Amino acid sequence: MFLKEVSVMNAVSINTNDLKWQAAEGYSSGAEEKVLSVGGSVAPRTILLKIPPGWSMKAHSHVFTELHYVLEGSYESQGKTFKAGTYSIIPKEVKHGDFATKTGAIILITWCTLKD
Repeated sequence: MFLKEVSVMNAVSINTNDLKWQAAEGYSSGAEEKVLSVGGSVAPRTILLKIPPGWSMKAHSHVFTELHYVLEGSYESQGKTFKAGTYSIIPKEVKHGDFATKTGAIILITWCTLKD
């Protein structure tokens, strides 16, 4: 199990409709994000990432495992198309990309410290 159980009294809820889109830190121009959480030992950062039609980005890697869930639209990477409903786990320090999208997409991304 990745997370310890927490009581409902300690749970945090966010209505993402109340958050404003802002320029996405560390992404190519045109990408926007809504930051859902920052900090913590298990999941140090979670965002909604919105990429516009025609957007692209070069390959890169992270020091944390990256979890992707495509909510809307699609993007292409390494010869594959990742459509709405696709869930991906990218291990830490693994180079991934290049990325491009014709349609645009909204992706839920969490960087975390998964243990083997």
